[in-house]
Amino acid sequence: MNPKRFIFIYLAFLVSLSAAFGAGYLVRAHTHPIAADFPILEQAFGILENHAYDDLPEPPAIEYGMIHGMLDAYGDPNTRFVEPVQHELTTNDLEGSYGGIGARLGRGPGGYVVLYPFADGPAAKAGLLDGDRLIRVDDWEIVSETPTDDVVAAIRGPEGECVTLEVVRPPAYTQMEFTIKRQAIPLPSVTWHIETADPRLGVIEVNIIAASTTEEIQNAVSDLRERGATHFVLDLRSNRGGLLEIGVDIARLFLSDGLIIQEQYRGQPVESYKVEEPGPLTEIPLVVLVNTDTASAAEILAGALQAQGRAPIIGTHTYGKDSIQLVFDLKDGSSIYVTAAKWWVPGLDSPIGEGGLQPDVLVSTEGADGDPFIDAALRILLGQP
Repeated sequence: MNPKRFIFIYLAFLVSLSAAFGAGYLVRAHTHPIAADFPILEQAFGILENHAYDDLPEPPAIEYGMIHGMLDAYGDPNTRFVEPVQHELTTNDLEGSYGGIGARLGRGPGGYVVLYPFADGPAAKAGLLDGDRLIRVDDWEIVSETPTDDVVAAIRGPEGECVTLEVVRPPAYTQMEFTIKRQAIPLPSVTWHIETADPRLGVIEVNIIAASTTEEIQNAVSDLRERGATHFVLDLRSNRGGLLEIGVDIARLFLSDGLIIQEQYRGQPVESYKVEEPGPLTEIPLVVLVNTDTASAAEILAGALQAQGRAPIIGTHTYGKDSIQLVFDLKDGSSIYVTAAKWWVPGLDSPIGEGGLQPDVLVSTEGADGDPFIDAALRILLGQP
């Protein structure tokens, strides 16, 4: 099992109860000697088992509760357990594509799942229509209480394999079945547009640092140039990170030389990431937008450009996440993210881990009309008042 290296922010994971933590160990007690090291938990589980009014959860829920509780006790917010559905969807986001049918899912007034096929996608070609109500995926019944993420994960799967969907179609609510071969569906990490206030300004919004992001940014610059843009904004607001190596590769697009970041694992020598040759976008006029939700690999990118004087940073201080997680896949499709290393950007006035990246131009949104971040970019790049 080879761990992958991610530096990605996850918020709002549930904190599990200590009883569930203990129960999980006891479920494995007959096969794993570590349970014997926790006699108080064994006692607590016995009390729960013998005296609780309600039945105990099924073993998977107890085991997941155990893992959540164990990692909560460890005390590192970035060392965390990701259950199978969330792990699959996050992996899709970071890979920049998934095996799917090409349809958006929505919810009707009663909570039922509604399909909206993409034009020319597999679902549309198979005959699905906007508004078809999904009631079954393969042998799994879909009801109003079924979580959307679970439905999405059930429909997605290996490219080239088939999935069978059962729907009812309004207004007659005719029941219909479709078997659809999954295809590679892109998940763009970058969007872009010409700024309406000045057509010379091209705005590139990077939502996540994924495997496809480097190429997407180059495509964005090329398209914006063809449409008349001469100056560019790299918008990293609310970008919570992604793949470390890709964040470094994106920085290399804009830099001629120099050191991007350094990292160190426990007990290991410091490793440096440098610019080997000038990137293809070293000459374009550029500013970078950040806010308090800019984190991790996005902070690497913004920090490297700031430290080398390549582009001014506009916005607020960033999140301040300077750690690397190794991702270990577990047998059931879940995973554990373990903080294993620290990184830093040489040349910054203060470490990113101490209060985040500090902007060159501070922006306040209080009482602002429009987008004050873009207004600041227009002033700096194009001299607008």
